[in-house]
Amino acid sequence: HVQLVESGGGSVQVGGSLRLSCAVSEVRHDSGCLSWFRQAPGKEREGVAAIDEDNSTIYAMSVKGRFTISKDNAKNTLYLQMNSLKPEDTAMYYCAAGRSWYCILRDDAFNYWGQGTQVTVS
Repeated sequence: HVQLVESGGGSVQVGGSLRLSCAVSEVRHDSGCLSWFRQAPGKEREGVAAIDEDNSTIYAMSVKGRFTISKDNAKNTLYLQMNSLKPEDTAMYYCAAGRSWYCILRDDAFNYWGQGTQVTVS
């Protein structure tokens, strides 16, 4: 069972930056795609960014150009660099792992989920 642990959330001013990290316990055949999702109060969870085994990335339009997803394979760690933060970026952020051949920003593409880390922009 793959375990994911997020860190790096917090409170930041509008226009500021944060970097989220996600420690991944192991890489398996069904966890080659890594992603970030977020959920704001009263809203559905939405995909933010994903990265596959070849380091190809996809982003939600709402964060493109401001957020960067990356990973360090040696450390089994996923990152999300968030710049130019806006109040609408306020949410609980989750990392998720899923099958590399189905690496898209949909909930059902991911088998494993972390507990989340809160980001508040004000």
